[in-house]
Amino acid sequence: MKQESAGRKDYTIQDMARELGVSESTVSRALSGKGRIGRETAEKICRFAEEKGYRPNILAKGLTQNRSFNLGLIIPLEDTDVSFFKECMDGICEEAATHNYDIIITITKDNSLEQLQRLILNKKVDGFILTRSIMESGTVKLLKKYGIPFVMIGPSDDTEINSIDNPNREASRELTELLLMKGLRRLMLFGGDPLHYVTESRRQGFLDAHRNRNILLEKYQISMDIQDYRSTRRAVERALTAGADGILCMDDMICSLTLGCLREMNIDIPGALKLASLYDSPQMKNNLPPVTSLRFDTKELGRNACRRMLEILGEITEDEQMPLNYQVILRESTK
Repeated sequence: MKQESAGRKDYTIQDMARELGVSESTVSRALSGKGRIGRETAEKICRFAEEKGYRPNILAKGLTQNRSFNLGLIIPLEDTDVSFFKECMDGICEEAATHNYDIIITITKDNSLEQLQRLILNKKVDGFILTRSIMESGTVKLLKKYGIPFVMIGPSDDTEINSIDNPNREASRELTELLLMKGLRRLMLFGGDPLHYVTESRRQGFLDAHRNRNILLEKYQISMDIQDYRSTRRAVERALTAGADGILCMDDMICSLTLGCLREMNIDIPGALKLASLYDSPQMKNNLPPVTSLRFDTKELGRNACRRMLEILGEITEDEQMPLNYQVILRESTK
């Protein structure tokens, strides 16, 4: 005997097929939007299901289709507090929920993949979304080994990888050119881990801008592998010794560290030195002075990555993937 909640019957596909006088397969095709079925019949079934408050039994559906209806979201351990990943995760989770998928988050180190392997072997997820693209990634090698579908957020030179990314190189070039147009000739670039593809994209944009304006770029103008206060302080000291007139940071975390060092050294911004970031966050706006930055729609990037993953799994997503763009936000740090 079927359970009823607050006097309301929980309808199943079998119930709807019986009451509408159609086959169960017809109801299933109408509700999934897959398979050949007359438009009038499909609309009638969908309208009836909505009136009766029908909700699919995800567990039963998963068992039938050998699916978990879970997506794995892989976040690197060192990046769990970065605003980019929080915004991206919001978009992924919202999009997944609209298609009755849940998100399982796994935090990984590239040399410690036991948790990820356990999720794969136990068939806990149907596919993965990677939030960081790294050269020679052990995570990617593991996913390829087991043949599980995945989408990477960020650029990749591997044509076999399904990737989606913001236009980081183009945006980096535009902001760099804007600073060069202000007359800066000793503009320094501060970057993070050179093994991250996004780091290389932003570096290439910096180089493109100098080439486009026929400005000679010296090796000392680029400092990479800035990870903490100590490495930031060293880079700032080198930049000041070289007579820097501006510093362009690859992300908001590096920019915050740089700004802290400059304050300690009593360097006036923007009077003595211009400062900008290739990624915007609330912290950039709230700094003193507020920092010129590049604003991306990171939440939409997450949604697009999730849509791509769902489409690979055979789901029909109603919304098209939105074009990813950026905006230069001019603030006091470059006046």
